[in-house]
Amino acid sequence: MNVTMQKNGNVAGVITVSLEKNDYQEKVEKDLKLVGQKHHIDGFRPGHVPAGLLKKMFGKQVLADVLNRVTVDALFKYIDDEKLAVLGEPLPTDVKELDFNATEFTFSFEVGLAPDFDATVDKAVKIAYYNITVDDEMVKKQDEALLRRFGSQQPGEEVNDTALVKGEVVELDEAGNVKEGGIATKTIVSMEYIGTTDEKAKFDGKKVGDEVVFNPAAASKGNDAEVASMLNIDKEQAAEVKSDFRFTISEILVLKLAEKNQEFFDNVFGKDVVKTEDEYVAKLKEMIGGQLKLDSNYRFTLDARKALEDKVGDIELPEEFLKKWLVEKNENITAENVDEEYKKMLPAAKWQLIKEKVAKQFEIKVNDDDVKREAKILAAQQFAQYGMNNVPDEYIEKYAEDFINNKQYRQGIVDKAVEDKLFTAIKDNATVEEKTVSVDEFNSLFK
Repeated sequence: MNVTMQKNGNVAGVITVSLEKNDYQEKVEKDLKLVGQKHHIDGFRPGHVPAGLLKKMFGKQVLADVLNRVTVDALFKYIDDEKLAVLGEPLPTDVKELDFNATEFTFSFEVGLAPDFDATVDKAVKIAYYNITVDDEMVKKQDEALLRRFGSQQPGEEVNDTALVKGEVVELDEAGNVKEGGIATKTIVSMEYIGTTDEKAKFDGKKVGDEVVFNPAAASKGNDAEVASMLNIDKEQAAEVKSDFRFTISEILVLKLAEKNQEFFDNVFGKDVVKTEDEYVAKLKEMIGGQLKLDSNYRFTLDARKALEDKVGDIELPEEFLKKWLVEKNENITAENVDEEYKKMLPAAKWQLIKEKVAKQFEIKVNDDDVKREAKILAAQQFAQYGMNNVPDEYIEKYAEDFINNKQYRQGIVDKAVEDKLFTAIKDNATVEEKTVSVDEFNSLFK
C-alpha cells in the first residue's frame, strides 16, 4: 500500500491511495467466508459453501466493499498521521467502474486544507468592554413593572389605561343601526392592548352601563387574530370585519398596584431576601445590572470577533474545492447558485477557523459539568421570560436535564458552553479596555 499527497497551492491537494493484492486479498477471503456462513445457499450447509462458488456469486460485491473500506481507512489514517487540517470531507476524483480483473487499484481524493495563520490572543489584542450604568430611570421602570406584575385586578368605577372592560358587542351597519344578522357576543377588551390607537379614547372615563361605538379592526391595528379573539369568531371571518360595533359595558376591572410590603418583597426576590425598601432598591439595581451584564458580554463577543478578524486579515481558502463540496453535500446548492451560497458561508467559515485556533491555544474543552451549568442558565432564562425569577433550584435542575436529553437542544448547549469558555479565555488574556456608558450610548453601538 502506498499513500501520497500532491499539493495544489497552499490549501488544496490530492491524496492518492495505491493498493496491491496483498493489501486486500486476505480481507476479501475472510468476508467471503462470512457471507457463506450467513447466506442460505441451496444444497450446502452454512459454512460449507465452496470458495469458488462464493467468489462467483458474491466476489465482485465483496471485493468492492473491501476496497472501499481499506481505501477509506488508509485515507483517514494518512490525514491523522500527517496531522492535516482538512476542510469539509475528501472528495473522490476521476471515479471509474472497477476493473475486477485487475490486482492493483489506485484511488484519488481531492482535499481542502485549512490555511496557516496567526490568531494568537495576547496583550497586543485590544478589545473594549462596555459597563452599562444602572440609572434611576431604569430602577423606576423596573419598579413599576414589578408593582404591576404582582398587582391585582379589582372592580373600578370608570375605564382607565389599565382597565379590562367586559360587556356585550353588536355589529352596526353603515347608518349606525344594529346590523341584521350581524355579529353579537360577550367580550372583554383590554385598554392596554388598544392604548396606542384612537379607539382607546372612546372608552376613557366610561362607566358601567355606558355604551361605546368603536371599530374592532382599528382597535386591533388590523390584526385578524386579535379581532377573532375579541369577537369570538374564526380568523377567516375576522379578516372581513371592518364595521363599527356598539359596546355596552357590564363590568370594569382596573389594576391595583401591589403594595410594597414583605409579601411583595418575598414574591419578587424570594423569602426574606429583602426586608426594607432600601434593600429592595439595592436588589433592583443588582438585578438590572445582571441583565445588563448579559448585554455587555454579548457586545464583547462581537468586538472580540472583530479584533481577531482584523488581526488575522484575509484568509486563503480552497475556494474551488469548497464549492465542489457544497454542491456534493447539499441538495439545495447547485452549480447555478453555489457562488452566492459560498459568499454567504464565507464569514462564518473564516470565524470558525479562528475560533478553532484560539480553542487550541487555550486547550478549550467542556465536560458534563459545563454542559449542565449552561443548561441551567438556559432554563433560568426561559423562566425569567415569563417573569419567574425565583424558581426553586429543583425545577431548574429538572428543566436543565430535559434540555440536555433533548437532541434538539443538546448540541446548541454544548456549543454555547464552548463559546463561553472561549470568550472567557480571550477576555483573560487580551487587553480589555473597560468603558462605562449609559444605556443610550450602549445602544448606539449597534446602529
